[in-house]
Formats: sequence, C-alpha cells, structure tokens
Amino acid sequence: MKTFVSLASHSAIPPPPSSITSFSKNSSGQISISYLQPIWAADRYRKNFPLSSIKFQQRLPGFAHEKIGHHSAISTAIKDTSITTHEEMENMDIFHVDPYLEKCKDHLFYRWRRYTEQKEAIEKYEGSLEDFARGYLKFGFIREDDGIVYREWAPAAQEAQLIGDFNGWHGSNHSMVKNQFGVWTIKIPDSNGKSPIPHGSKVKFHFKHDNGVWVDRIPAWITYATVDPTIFAAPYDGVYWDPPPSERYQFQYPRPPKPEAPRIYEAHVGMSSEEPRVSSYREFADNVLPRIKKNNYNTVQLMAIMEHSYYGSFGYHVTNFFAVSSRSGTPEDLKYLIDKAHSLGLQVLMDVVHSHASNNVTDGLNGFDVGQSTQLSYFHTEERGYHKLWDSRLFNYNNWEVLRFLLSNLRWWLDEYNFDGFRFDGVTSMLYHHHGINKSFTGDYSEYFGFDTDVDAVVYLMLANTVIHSILPDATVIAEDVSGMPTLGRPVSEGGVGFDYRLAMGIPDRWIDYLKNKSDDQWSMQEITSCLINRRYSEKCIAYAESHDQAIVGDKTMAFLLMDKDMYIGMSALEPASPIVDRGIALHKMIHFITMALGGDGYLNFMGNEFGHPEWIDFPREGNGWSYDKCRRQWNLVDTDHLRYKFMNAFDRAMNALEDSFQFLSSTKQIVSYTSDEEKVIVFERGDLVFVFNFHTENTYDGFKVGCDLPGKYRVALDSDALEFGGHGRVGHDVDHFTSPEGEPGKPETNFNNRPNSFKVLSPPQTCVAYYKVDESLNGIEHEAAEVYKAEEGLDHGAQEVSQLSNMLEGVEDSDLESAEVSEEDEEAEPITADLVTR
Repeated sequence: MKTFVSLASHSAIPPPPSSITSFSKNSSGQISISYLQPIWAADRYRKNFPLSSIKFQQRLPGFAHEKIGHHSAISTAIKDTSITTHEEMENMDIFHVDPYLEKCKDHLFYRWRRYTEQKEAIEKYEGSLEDFARGYLKFGFIREDDGIVYREWAPAAQEAQLIGDFNGWHGSNHSMVKNQFGVWTIKIPDSNGKSPIPHGSKVKFHFKHDNGVWVDRIPAWITYATVDPTIFAAPYDGVYWDPPPSERYQFQYPRPPKPEAPRIYEAHVGMSSEEPRVSSYREFADNVLPRIKKNNYNTVQLMAIMEHSYYGSFGYHVTNFFAVSSRSGTPEDLKYLIDKAHSLGLQVLMDVVHSHASNNVTDGLNGFDVGQSTQLSYFHTEERGYHKLWDSRLFNYNNWEVLRFLLSNLRWWLDEYNFDGFRFDGVTSMLYHHHGINKSFTGDYSEYFGFDTDVDAVVYLMLANTVIHSILPDATVIAEDVSGMPTLGRPVSEGGVGFDYRLAMGIPDRWIDYLKNKSDDQWSMQEITSCLINRRYSEKCIAYAESHDQAIVGDKTMAFLLMDKDMYIGMSALEPASPIVDRGIALHKMIHFITMALGGDGYLNFMGNEFGHPEWIDFPREGNGWSYDKCRRQWNLVDTDHLRYKFMNAFDRAMNALEDSFQFLSSTKQIVSYTSDEEKVIVFERGDLVFVFNFHTENTYDGFKVGCDLPGKYRVALDSDALEFGGHGRVGHDVDHFTSPEGEPGKPETNFNNRPNSFKVLSPPQTCVAYYKVDESLNGIEHEAAEVYKAEEGLDHGAQEVSQLSNMLEGVEDSDLESAEVSEEDEEAEPITADLVTR
C-alpha cells in the first residue's frame, strides 16, 4: 500500500552508538514467548466485564493535547497498576537494546501496561489469548452434529434473520435471537440427516436497524463470497462453504523450515497470467511457483488474497476478511497453491490488511455500521473512523469484539490455509493518529512516542504478534512501516511490538529519486550507502529496490525508468545493445544487487521485476476501458532466448543462489570500508564476501586496491559483467587475488581503509563484483567443483553444493569427484554459472 510520508523520513533513523561504517548487530538473545494453553470460555467475560467497564482501553485524559515526558496522568496510571512492577519495567530488554529509549520510558511503560492489562483480561474472561483467537469456532456458520449454528455480532440491529438460497430468500421462518451482548444466534436443525444449508448456497444477514429499514449484509465471518461476473457492478453474495470430505483439499506437505534470511518473491495471483485476464490459484501454483523456485527465492508473499470487491484496489480494500478472493478460485484451490509451494520448499506469507477496511456497504464489513456508537461498531465514528486518502474505514482497536475478529482472522489463515506468516499492510497508518499523511519523520524519538501515537493500535499489534508466534513460533511477520518506529522489530517479551522484520521503504524511494531526477554523474556514493545502511541494527529489515508500489499506474518499473521506449525496439540479443539498453541492464543488476547485499537482513522482489518487466501496472478500470493489458506478466519476454530479459533474470537467479550459498544476509558482519563520490566506487564486506561496485560511467580501475579482513587468496564469486548476464566479460574469473598485509597488527589506524589486508582488482565502469576467500586448506579440486553454480529448478535448496563446499571436499582426492553421486534432477538442470570460478 502506498504511504504518504515525506521523503525526509527515510533518513530519520539515527545511527547506532557504534561507528556507522563498522558495526555488528546487537547480540542480545530473544526471549521466547510462553505458549498459552487453549481453554474455551464462552461468554463469561461479558457477564463480569461489560463493554462500559473497559476504561483502561481508552487514552488518558488530555493525552492527545499535552507534551510527553513525565506526564502526571501517565505516571499515575503506572503507580495505580500492580500487574508489573516498576522495577521489572525498568529492566525491560528494549532499554538495553536501544539506550535512546530511556527518555521515552513513561510512554513505553504506559504502552506495556495497556498490553498486559488487555492480555490478562482476555485470559481471565476467554480462557487464553489463543482461544480468543478462535472466534471462527463460535461466530459465523458452525457445523454441529445435528444442524448449523449461525452467530453474528450486530448490536445495532433491532431484528435479524438469516436468508439465502436455502429458504428462497425469505427469512420469516429463520428469525434470529439477540442476547444482551449484541450477538444474534440461530440454530437450524438437519432435515432427514441432510444439512439445512447445502454447500455452495448463497446466504446473507438480513436485519433491521433503528430507523425501521431492513438491509442485507454479507456475514462478517463468511469464508467465501462470489459475484455474478456477467452483471456490471453486481454486489457480492456470501457463500456457505462446507464441501464434502471428498472435495476438501488435504495438505500433503509440511511447512518448510524458516530460512535464516528470507528472499521474498512478492506476487499477485490475479495478474500473474501472460494473457489479459485474471489468473487462478492453480495456474499460479503450476506455472509461476516453479519459476520462483528456479530463481532461488525461499519465500512467496501473496497479495490480494482476502476478498475485495474492487479489483483495482490491488487487494487493499478488503470487504470479507475471512474469505479468499473468489476471482482466482475456491478455498480448496488456494490450499493447493500453498501446499505446492511447501512441496518446493517455499514459505508462503500473506499480505494481511488490518489497517483499514473497504468503505463498501452492501458487501463489506462497513455495512454493519448503521450509525451506532463506536463501542457497538467495528469502526471508529466520525473523522477518526475514516481515512480520507484511502476512502476507507478505520478499526476501533479498543473494542473487545474487534480484537476477537482481527486476532481470529490471523489464526484462521494460519490454521486453515497453512500460511507461514504475514506482511502487515499499512502499519504506519495504524501507529499514528495522523496516519503518516504529510508527515516527515526526522528521527526524534518523541515523534514515535507521543500524543500522535495510537496506543490502541500498537497494543493490538503486540497482541497480534503474540498470538502469531505462540501458534507458530517459526512464523515470519513483516511490518510495512515507513516511519521507522523503534521497538517495532523487537519481541513483545522485551517490550517491543513483536515484528520479525520491517520493510526498508526508504530504499526504493531513494532509487526512484535518483533515476528520475539525477544524472549518473550526480549520484552520490555516500548518499546511496547511507540510505542502505540507515537502519537500527537491533531490528531486522527487508530490503528491496522496487515492489508493486513503484510500478503502479503513474509510475514505471525500474527497468522502464532506465530504458523506457528502447525496451520496445532494443532488447534483441542478436545485435549490439544501444548505449541506453547497455546502461539500463547494467544499472538494473547493480541496483538490485547492492540493495540485497547492503540494505537489510532479507530481500524482496516483485513478480516480473527480476527480468526487468517493462511498462507499469494498471488494473482494469473505467479510465483505461477496463483493459487487462497492463495487469498481467509477460513471461514470454524472459522465455524468448534472443531477448535480453534473460540476462537480468539470470543475474537475479545467480545473486539469490550466491546468498543461499554464503548466507551473507544473516551474517552479523557488515563493514563499509570505502566510498568515493569522485571515483563512484563503493567497497564493503558482508559475511565472507567482499563487494566492489563501480557506478562510474566511463572509468575502469585496473589494480584497484580493496580492503578486506582475512588474508589469503580471493576469487570472483559473482560478476555482473559476465557474458551470461549480458555484460562484456572484462573481469578475469581465473585470476587469483592474493592479499597484502596493511599497517601494523593491532593498530587499525595504520590499516588500509581500516582493514588489515588488501588485494587488487579490475573494476570496469557500471559493474559490480563479489569476491570470496578461497579455502586453501582444500586441495586443488575446488576450482573444478565450485565453478558450476547450478541454480536451476530441481536442486534441493538452490545451490547448496557451494555453501557446503568445505565439508564436501575435505580430504577428497581429485579422482573421487568422478564417483560422486548426482541426482537425476541435477543431471537434467541446465547449469547457470555464478562465476565462483571460471571453467
């Protein structure tokens, strides 16, 4: 989802206390979250804990108008509560991890109190937080032994009926009963052993509100909703989904292990077809997942899974939160996709939207809002309940039933569909009352922890992460936040919000700014480096050069920004590349590689950008004549052997394979040893690799000295200028680069660029090369064994044979290689070199 924060916010995070060019991630261990024991406790909380008594959920009087600091109301709230001692809060790990947080203690103590009070209240009245998140076993349609029970929370309704195909849409015989807590219930018994509501039947909640008008709404907890595609702008219908056992998809494959560092392929199922139409879950599973695996990604992030009536919203205006988008198939089809991904060793994350909801009334959750107070609604009232830029409704995270609904929604996707985690959309909008609109974050911590902070939403996110990691400890949860709020990526047990990663959203904006507004000679290596390393190293980030946001109509893909109309006429590999195409492909590779290598602890790429997809994304709408032409992926471009798209794709595959082998994204070692705006060079170490980037348009540096940590012999690991990546082949891959010691041992100030050793390289213009240190304890056979970097589909984990080279070759004689076992998949795979060693 696009955010509206000023570009100034992207350099807001202050550096860690240590040097910004030589640092290690914080080594403090994460504290595990204790598992909550599931005990279902029906409606006990309502009897003893009515809505009117939830005073601790509300913000403190005057909190939105007075300056933060040692605020008397906050201090009083802390003193009056005995859930957690002041001493325990003083020793929360977040203060040891980030000393800058000391001045924000009052706010963080208040936040922690709110979280613990809410969690303990849920445990007291619902049995456990885990059970609270099983609301789908209580609300919506529940199949029992002798019939179907349907429950709906609609406190504003005066009368209610269940209508649908099963009763001819006449609800007089299916009136519902309301209890004192606003929950409507009906039980429909089986008839002659048959379900009273057949599988696939359309259903709606029919109710009368206080003005006497009856309205039809899709049940809030519905798990499937469809629309008649032959009728323009037809409303959706809820569908009772309860297929017979023979039609239910049974998962066959376990969840794959959580990767040390996620390499994420962001994808939209609907627009994944080459044809101008909506693609299906099964087509994506069979046609696109193998491409993702082949390019050595380990994680798939699926957009637009939750049902949304307006296709052009990119899936972000959700109407039915528990329902899969019916455009691409049924719930069983989505299960097939996820199971297929797991069979390939790919984790699957879902783009979950809990930051807002569609404004639609007839087919969305907003239809349950008929003017009642906010405590009786899913949403806030008046301005606080409406996002003026997104034209959508904003949740009341202070409401008990809203918490049940949203927490249960997360568990539903984990339990029912075997998702491996989530990417939370629009987190910046949730964190602040201003929603990030026209807001520039300068890095002052008072901007994150003050009157603008929506503590209700922060507490919800803490509860959400607690639930997710309790149910699935190995879940991956990512926050789409541009503000850089401290503690967002620290465990809840430490006092943090609990996300595993935050998207490094400033990076793509910086690249777009350079490509649109600066000539190559104006590019600053120091600015680029500062942007890439500008993060809090105690909180992990996902780096990306471009996602779906950068290509939405009005913008262009990075490849199209670089090459524009030349992509229509100059992509044939049968003739020399034009200067524009040559530069475009070179920079496309460099930008994506340096973003991966230096920008974070994980990497993300949007579907098609790995091969330089041209143009932009534009969903069918009235303004484009409802065309699907720009809402598809032109796989034929990369599949056509004589087109240059294959070069960018091959490099993407190789850099993912390189990371799979050397695991540099999960390494704590990251050292930027040299940047030069004049030479346009950046040199850094990440993990066991040394990276040299030359952004100069003309200068070749022969005998260029680069610093390194360990002495020995270095060779090319990956070269963007290699012929197989569309380069000019100017760097020798059979060259041994021997190091020389620099300065006096133990005196860093005498070293070369603060590095104790150095070696010399050839660095052509607009190229990047990664070097690895040869393990000289091995005999000479590593030159033969490591040269072929098989990154094709069929290898168990992309290119593990290189990462395991030392163990495989220890004590092995040259002749032993001939007898090594090779799987059929390995034999059939077409080798893609990563230039570890030239053949």
